[in-house]
Amino acid sequence: MAGTNMMTLFEGRKGDFIKILNLTLEGTMRRRLLDLGFVPGAIVEVIRKSPLGDPIAFRVCSTSIALRKEESINIEGELVNNG
Repeated sequence: MAGTNMMTLFEGRKGDFIKILNLTLEGTMRRRLLDLGFVPGAIVEVIRKSPLGDPIAFRVCSTSIALRKEESINIEGELVNNG
């Protein structure tokens, strides 16, 4: 990623707040994530990482959602606040 605050959701650490900039997913999974609130401009909080790093739990729009690496690595954002 270009800037120091740019990252994928997968790269986030517990307590980080990330503003979504782009989703590079296609098809049904893209539509499902957009419906759940993973839209450009939304703020996502990293709330829990599994011991092996996959899946990761996120909070978006007052809802907790766990995503696998395959999905979270394709959501790009900007670090807003570091816990």
